[in-house]
Amino acid sequence: MRLTTKGRFAVTAMIDLALREGSGPVTLAAISQRQQISLSYLEQLFGKLRRHELVESTRGPGGGYSLGRDADDITVADIILSVDEPLDATCCGDEKNCGIDGTRCMTHELWTSLNAHMLQFLQSVSLRKLVDEQHANGIEIEDRPIARRAISATPVVKPVRITAPNSVFALGGMLGK
Repeated sequence: MRLTTKGRFAVTAMIDLALREGSGPVTLAAISQRQQISLSYLEQLFGKLRRHELVESTRGPGGGYSLGRDADDITVADIILSVDEPLDATCCGDEKNCGIDGTRCMTHELWTSLNAHMLQFLQSVSLRKLVDEQHANGIEIEDRPIARRAISATPVVKPVRITAPNSVFALGGMLGK
């Protein structure tokens, strides 16, 4: 199996998101900065993750992404497959006639069996397990929302002092003094 950066980055970003699930929506810019992953690349990945309902997006101030399901219900296989990462160790893409003489190659069943074992393993690893491993390694994230500047519904009215004359007569009076 060849796991590309697409699958690795998707899993890494989902762990980052799950670590902060109690803090409200997480921005992709914050994940990008912490994990050193291109923001535009994360936008592509999270579009796919959202379509597969692994994450939810919140728009507006204080918006970002949060988990679409409980971390116990999301597996590494779900994440990798949602970003179109193939889990295929065969060189032929599981074609029937991949051998030299038009039949199956001699190692086809070996690689197909490996595919099944890899998928089974990745389905057994939940996002919660990966988050728990991070906690066991000493990673601790504050579980409270970040304080944001409040936006009031009523405008703040500050008194205005006018020092300029408000008419031609007042201007004349100021100049004549």
